[in-house]
Amino acid sequence: MSDHSSEGSSPGDRSSSSDRIGRRMRARLRGSEPEPPPPLAVVGSEVSADEQMFGRAFDGRVVRRFMAYVAPYRRQLLVALAAVLVFTLTQMALPLIIRAAIDDGLLAAQASRRVLGVAGIVFGVMIAINFAANWLQEWITQIVAERVLFDLRRAMFFHLQFVALAFMDRTEVGRLMSRLQGDVASLQEFLESTVFAIGDVVLLLGIIAILIVLHWQLGLLVMAIVPVLLIVRALWLPPARRAFLRARETSSIANGALAESINGVRLIQEMGREKVNFDLYDEKAFANFASHARSSQFSAMMIPIVDTLSGIAIAAIVVVGGASVIGASLELGVLIAFIFYVQRFFAPIRAVTIQYSIMQRAMASGQRIFEVMDVPFQIEDRPNAADPESIEPTIRFDGVTFGYLPNEPVLHDISFEVGTGETVALVGPTGSGKTSITALLHRFYDVDAGTVYVGGRDVREVTQRSLGRHIGMVLQEPFLFTGTIEENIRYAAEGVGREEIERAAAIVGAHDFISRLPAGYRTVLEQRGSNLSLGQRQLISFARAIVADTRILILDEATANVDSYTELEIQRALQRLLVGRTALVIAHRLATVRKADRILVLQEGRIVERGSHKELVTADSLYASLYSMHYASFDDMGGELDRGRGA
Repeated sequence: MSDHSSEGSSPGDRSSSSDRIGRRMRARLRGSEPEPPPPLAVVGSEVSADEQMFGRAFDGRVVRRFMAYVAPYRRQLLVALAAVLVFTLTQMALPLIIRAAIDDGLLAAQASRRVLGVAGIVFGVMIAINFAANWLQEWITQIVAERVLFDLRRAMFFHLQFVALAFMDRTEVGRLMSRLQGDVASLQEFLESTVFAIGDVVLLLGIIAILIVLHWQLGLLVMAIVPVLLIVRALWLPPARRAFLRARETSSIANGALAESINGVRLIQEMGREKVNFDLYDEKAFANFASHARSSQFSAMMIPIVDTLSGIAIAAIVVVGGASVIGASLELGVLIAFIFYVQRFFAPIRAVTIQYSIMQRAMASGQRIFEVMDVPFQIEDRPNAADPESIEPTIRFDGVTFGYLPNEPVLHDISFEVGTGETVALVGPTGSGKTSITALLHRFYDVDAGTVYVGGRDVREVTQRSLGRHIGMVLQEPFLFTGTIEENIRYAAEGVGREEIERAAAIVGAHDFISRLPAGYRTVLEQRGSNLSLGQRQLISFARAIVADTRILILDEATANVDSYTELEIQRALQRLLVGRTALVIAHRLATVRKADRILVLQEGRIVERGSHKELVTADSLYASLYSMHYASFDDMGGELDRGRGA
């Protein structure tokens, strides 16, 4: 990267740089430039671990779990299977009809038009049955596969709504999306192809039986080709698997680099790093191209091999069988039927080969899907958990210790109380444990030691749903869903009418700007509300909290991203909103916490000071010294806190 960084990146030379890069890429494709070294290995990474599952041919546990979703549609699948068998039998019968027409009709001692007519009628009926069976099995299989796909995605999505936040914290959203989309689609492909694979196996066995019955010597001659095919496949499979694995790994690497660049495009353009990023992605994309080209070569290799062996078998049948026909020891119709059967003989072998690869992908995909669905909820309601209709809006932390990882606490012996109607502010530098306290209050995680009480009850003794009803949250980064402004404000209270929505918006000062929008409250928000300013999105999230009408409010630096005038309006609205309500406020700005009833100063997961703003200032405490130094944000106080604690 250092080499790239030393190159100029001014706007004037970017186009010429891109031209050089484009010429280099074209040169690579022509082979005039040596292939770059492969990208760094990702052994030990989550991507690599997932990809290493490619190659497992069968996993009984995955199949059993998958069949649980297929079971409701077993009747439809049985009909589809019957249609596949009928389709297969008609395929096997057609060459026999041709053989009868030739030997018993055209070449009989007394050529019979009646035999030819009957053969033609039977042939037409078989073709009609073949078509109907093929259409039926295709239609049923695709419908069932889509329904199973729908059920599986719904089950996975439902499970993800309740998994512990600890799992979501350490899991990439892109990987979950991949499992919901690509991996589920792999199981759909497996289901569709398995029904057809059963027909291919029946067709293969049926052709073998017919060949032996028609003429066992020629049948054994055809069978002699099979060991050659098996040897070729045994030699082909190991390098092919390595090529397929490499292709999947480089795809993951290239996609990851692409997603990162797209998300960081603003910073890339600000720092003039377009060419550097292009070069870095260029290497990964070319490695992906090269690995896919190699895997495609292996994929295409078996088809001409099978076709060649099929041609050799047909040539052998024509030479040996033709000699027998000339010697009058074999009927011409039998020879022609043999040729038809040999042409079909290798098709199911090719299909079963493809099915093997499909099964490999499906087993890996199933493993990944059920890994997610096996993630324990961790935070579950106890069997006798209470679901109170109302609670006393009080909060108490009693000796709470908590860490996201074992033996790595981020909170140490935290104890404090918030009485009815009180507002308590949590202040301290980033990483001091403020947000962790609010997460424990909502029981997104369970404490390692101590107890968290809401309304005098241990949060573990009440349902999570009741905590959601009685505790409202407004986060620093407001999250708005795609939909209308009205729907977003009503999100936590579906039965609220339009008048209450407008009243809530008016309290926080959002009504005026919403009314000026072309569609007003019916304005459709884009993803995460990107068609509104950050301040406007925050005001809507405030209105949503008011409509929810909870008696306990958690405000996580909710005014950090709005301008001074808007912050003033929100502060005024909050004074009215907090009447009769209990609030826990996370704040970085000193100005935000002055009117709090009490302030808790945190550092490294411990409460180092507590009191009202006036008490802390007059007590000549650490908070007072920081306040007198006119810090605008508690993020600036890290070193001062360390020095203060050591003093």
